[in-house]
Amino acid sequence: MDLEMAALAATAGTTLVSSLTTEVWQQARDGIASLWRRSQPERADAITAELDATRDELVAARDSSDAGTPSELGAEWQGRIRRLLVAHPEAADGLRTLLAELAPATPVTPSVTQHATASGYARVYQAGRDQNFNER
Repeated sequence: MDLEMAALAATAGTTLVSSLTTEVWQQARDGIASLWRRSQPERADAITAELDATRDELVAARDSSDAGTPSELGAEWQGRIRRLLVAHPEAADGLRTLLAELAPATPVTPSVTQHATASGYARVYQAGRDQNFNER
């Protein structure tokens, strides 16, 4: 799987989980279920049930101020979506369309992705924020 598809799966997992506790949760649920219905119809009903269970977990986590559950569930859905895209790369266009539809209603969570390759004596310096160097 290329980096673009992996990034798409990561964005989809985060967006999906973020959407499930907003007013567009049903649209998110139906959109993801539709992707499965087109690609793996035998799993569509199970995916719908898993989305409902995920929403219930998210609501319970929100009510109990559990900050860890949303990121864990996002990672789970990222993996499911990534596996779907590996098996059915043609589903990527439908997923992008769904994400564009959900984007206005989804709270923006900043994300930083960095990739670097060094070889030989090369150095790579990466930071999500400030960097200070005192080399002599």
